[in-house]
Amino acid sequence: MREFELPGPWAGLRSRPPRFEVDPAAVFAAVPELGQLHGAAHDPIHHAEGDVAVHTLRVLEALSGIEAYRALPSGERMVVALACLLHDLAKPLTMTELEGGRIGHPGHARKGARMVRRLLWGWGIPFAVREAVCGLVRLHEVPYFLMEKEDPERMAIRTSMIARCDLLSVVARADVLGRICEDQQRLLDNIALFSAQCEELGCLRAPFAFPSEHTRVVFFQDGYRSPTVEAWDDTRCEVVVLSGLPGAGKDTWLKGRCNGAPVISLDALREELGVDPSDKQGQVVSAAQERAKGYLRRGEGFCWNATNVSRSLRQRVVELARRYGARVRIVYVEAPAARLFAQNRSRPDAVPEAVLERLFRRWEVPDLTEAHAVEYAVDR
Repeated sequence: MREFELPGPWAGLRSRPPRFEVDPAAVFAAVPELGQLHGAAHDPIHHAEGDVAVHTLRVLEALSGIEAYRALPSGERMVVALACLLHDLAKPLTMTELEGGRIGHPGHARKGARMVRRLLWGWGIPFAVREAVCGLVRLHEVPYFLMEKEDPERMAIRTSMIARCDLLSVVARADVLGRICEDQQRLLDNIALFSAQCEELGCLRAPFAFPSEHTRVVFFQDGYRSPTVEAWDDTRCEVVVLSGLPGAGKDTWLKGRCNGAPVISLDALREELGVDPSDKQGQVVSAAQERAKGYLRRGEGFCWNATNVSRSLRQRVVELARRYGARVRIVYVEAPAARLFAQNRSRPDAVPEAVLERLFRRWEVPDLTEAHAVEYAVDR
């Protein structure tokens, strides 16, 4: 990861030798989104140190003393520092009171990754840096419990597709050292075992190397047992699935890139059926699926043009295509925030702001566990 400059208030996270510590106080003061961490309650058993803000500051203090962090190149240190700063961003919104005075934060990691994506995108953080941070935030709890799972090998391989496992180990270690809890040593031991498992699989510093794209797809989506034995590839056509926020430039990307393949456009179908973007979309999706089935029965590839900003929406199309023996390539299209809003406003069928806000809350960038290929058409 190349070194990069952070804009505005994020400058407090610069971390270069010989000064390895960060200045989180400056960032807390300048970034309103972090203010909600103050007073956000923590579980008294797992976080006896105090609220989420206290914990976050302790994590950043612990980070600067971790030798593995200090040994990282400057750009990678910045990614880790950002992940540590933002790893619990969603806890105030997911706080749940449990029996006996306990407190939980179900789903805070995944929700937090979506919040971090929106935040860093608005600040113009480079795409590769932002997604590296989001991956670490989304999976920061995995190293604590991987070796206690039924299939730790599969989870380690999946994790490597989304985040750098060596960097994830550093974030997890700082997170544990930044808390007061009785099981701290057990968690640290589990993190060490996680690193050892990833090292053994060859995916500590890079994604696991599958023998083929199709093997990777059936491993993650069909429960294929062996990640090293090549799966038989019986695909007969390719479906291109577009993904991106309204105004990102998906229509522009499609021009001249479908090689004559038909395009199923949900926007065009909405206009054809007279359905407003803010209305229920069941009729539009059903019509699109029927057209897709017609092409797939004939073994013809096509391009599916829709926002598909969440994994669950993409998977509906991916599963449909794979049932008919198609390979799937996801093309993710993104534009900078200012341009995206301007392009959406200039469209004759501009998406209402309320709809955009709903999409932001579900915004997940596709990864290699979802399809045979993922292409990022990012204008940064």
